[in-house]
Amino acid sequence: MFGEAILIGFAEPKTDMMIDLHTHSIFSDGELIPSELVRRAITHGYSAIAITDHVDFTNIEFVMDALKKISSVENEWDEWGIEVLAGVELTHVPPAKIGKLADKARSLGAEIIVVHGETIVEPVAPGTNAAALSADIDILAHPGLITNDEAECARENGIFLEITARAGHNRTNGHVARVATDVGCDLVVNTDTHAPGDLITDEMAMKVAMGAGLTERDATFAVSTNPLRLVGLALDRRTADQS
Repeated sequence: MFGEAILIGFAEPKTDMMIDLHTHSIFSDGELIPSELVRRAITHGYSAIAITDHVDFTNIEFVMDALKKISSVENEWDEWGIEVLAGVELTHVPPAKIGKLADKARSLGAEIIVVHGETIVEPVAPGTNAAALSADIDILAHPGLITNDEAECARENGIFLEITARAGHNRTNGHVARVATDVGCDLVVNTDTHAPGDLITDEMAMKVAMGAGLTERDATFAVSTNPLRLVGLALDRRTADQS
C-alpha cells in the first residue's frame, strides 16, 4: 500500500494521514481485540497502526505469536486502506536486559519495537532510557525528563522519541520536545491507546505536537513524516524476512 518513497525519507513534511505506532490490545492491557482496534482506527482516518503490546521475558513469545496472525487478514487491511504492524513495548524490563529482549523481539518478527521510557508517573527503573537508546529499538516512549546526552544517543542511533497523547505520560511532552529540538533528534506522536476513546485524528495529533511547543512544520514531521519513515523501515524488514 505504501510506495517506495517512504524508504528514503523526506526533505519536506507530509500531511493528511494518521499513523500511530504505539497501541495496545487485549494481549496486554488494552480493551480491544486487534481487529476491533484496527477497525476503530480506520474510522479515525488512520493509514497505519502498530499494535505494540506490553512484554517482558515471560510473555513475549505469546504476544508475538498472537499478533503475527494479523497477517492472515492483510488483504482486507489493504482494501480498507490501512497498514497493520505487529510490535511490542518492552515494559519495566531491567535496564541491563533491554538489549537482549529487544534482540529477541526482533528475532520473533516484531516490526516495531517500543521501550516504555522513564515516565514521571510510574516507577520505571533509572537507566531505562539510556539502555533502550543503545538497543535495537525504534521508539523510546514517554521518556520523561530525558537528558540532552540521552537525546544525542537517540539521534546517533536513529531512535525516535515519543510525544504522547496519553494522560499522565504527556506531562513532560514540552521537555521532550525542547530537548529533541535542541539536539536535533527525531520525534513521533503516538497515542499509547488502551481504550477506544484514546484513538485520535491527525488534526488532534497536530494539536498535541504543537501543544508540546513544536512549530507547525516540526509538528507535521512528528505526526506524519517521521512515522511514515518508520512504517517504511518496518515494511522493508518484513520484505527481507519473507525473502
